[in-house]
Amino acid sequence: MFMNGRSAEVGLQEISKTIVSDLYLDDILHLIVTVTAGVMNSKICSLWFLEEKEKELSLRATQAIDEEYLKERALKLGEGIVGIVAKQKKPMKISDVLKEPKYKEKRLAKKLGLCSMLSVPMQVKGKVIGAINSYTSTPHRFTKTEIETLAAVANQAAIVIENTQLMVRTKIIQEELETRKVVEKAKGILMKESGLTEEEAFRRIQKKVWIPESQCEKLPRPLFSPGSCKKALRGL
Repeated sequence: MFMNGRSAEVGLQEISKTIVSDLYLDDILHLIVTVTAGVMNSKICSLWFLEEKEKELSLRATQAIDEEYLKERALKLGEGIVGIVAKQKKPMKISDVLKEPKYKEKRLAKKLGLCSMLSVPMQVKGKVIGAINSYTSTPHRFTKTEIETLAAVANQAAIVIENTQLMVRTKIIQEELETRKVVEKAKGILMKESGLTEEEAFRRIQKKVWIPESQCEKLPRPLFSPGSCKKALRGL
């Protein structure tokens, strides 16, 4: 099953390149599973994300094209092979998923002709953020080299994912700060030119740009650019 060391090295390099890319997270995840499937010569490779608050893992990416396999589904932390791997932070290898009591998707595995499975946690600084699974279509005993290779891919993928999420969070925070500055400037202009109170000025801005009540404090995106602030206020 396992491809040569050169393939593994190239695969890791491809994943590493995405650290400085401007790809969206979903594109990065699809690249990771596609590269991993090639490195491991997998019939199916899947990537599951751990939602910390819910303590639940959900399928986020796979190179499989079967519609049923692509359906959204989730496993609790500690549930099924993926849940156990994420909870224990250790790889698991299954010789035949159809005979494994802890495996939760036997019907789907039988339909797709899946047999052996290797699952490893994705970790960043000891923190688990998900798991990557590699399936074969015939019985296979995963070697130490294969386990180490998939673990290396998983950890590299975890760094890429963490970096991408950090950049997204940073961008959102920057946009929120910029929006707050624009709104404060707009309020100041309205208060000065229209003689409104601070509350009246904000409510007029809110009404004009349709800011939902629940989002008033969050202000998730710029309402208008700072340079066009006065222009936008002409219609208020």
